[in-house]
Amino acid sequence: MRIHATTILSVRIGTQVAIGGDGQVTLDTTILKSDACKIRKLCGGSVIVGFAGGAADAFALMERFETKLKDHPANLPRAATDLAKEWRSDRALRRLEALLIAVDRQHSLLVSGTGDVIQPSDGILGIGSGGNYAIAAARALVRHCKLTASEVVQEGLRVASELDIYSGGQIVVESLEVI
Repeated sequence: MRIHATTILSVRIGTQVAIGGDGQVTLDTTILKSDACKIRKLCGGSVIVGFAGGAADAFALMERFETKLKDHPANLPRAATDLAKEWRSDRALRRLEALLIAVDRQHSLLVSGTGDVIQPSDGILGIGSGGNYAIAAARALVRHCKLTASEVVQEGLRVASELDIYSGGQIVVESLEVI
């Protein structure tokens, strides 16, 4: 049996960037928990991170990422690139199954274990089992509605939870005002 967990969505609109996640943790076809918090503030609240995948793997990556942020303060792309390099080359880290989205006032980045650091052209990122559903919903909302980034994240996650059996539960959204 495999633990499935989460949908994380990040949206950057105008003067706000928001990132949110659902709270559901599922083992096979059973919901184990509906209020897990998969969004964390780092660097005194100047960086917000969301993770999808194995919880232990994600926490291990977040600890390493926080160290990288301390090594490169105020330089999210450099910290993310260093984490991706280490993740790809380190024998123990390579086995971790997780993805991270990290945002600050200037950047929205997806970091993967294959060495990818991706910045979206439209300011929308999604990961996890319902990530693609959340991205599609967010893109439609951004194109056709006048909502804040936080509202788009909330609604995008709600749509994903209606389609993906591994998404649902309590939704947590954090935001930052952008430059």
